[in-house]
Amino acid sequence: MARVLIADDDADIRDLVAFKLVQSGHQVTAVEDGMAALRTVREQPPDLVLLDIRMPGLSGLDVCRELRACDATASLPVILITARSQEGDVELGFAAGADDYIVKPFSPRELSSRVTAVLTRVER
Repeated sequence: MARVLIADDDADIRDLVAFKLVQSGHQVTAVEDGMAALRTVREQPPDLVLLDIRMPGLSGLDVCRELRACDATASLPVILITARSQEGDVELGFAAGADDYIVKPFSPRELSSRVTAVLTRVER
């Protein structure tokens, strides 16, 4: 399956997401902030990145913009995860280059389905 990077400063969310994705057959790396996410992408390129929007230091939006600005990672699939569900927040996420946007709280089944859908679109 796919190599997935999760970046979320909430350990409980990281653990839940990692558990569900490993259960679905994916290889998962989990980090706690945006700087660690960028470092990990450079050192161990994943097939997909899940980013919490609100993290200390670099936000998920900042990381997404950085990924899109670099030729090597411009097409790397990114899903943003956040508690912010206002229409303007979703628009900001897509404007930053996200491929999908998941609002907390979310069901683990929905998360797995969205990861599969994004990965399937990228494979085509």
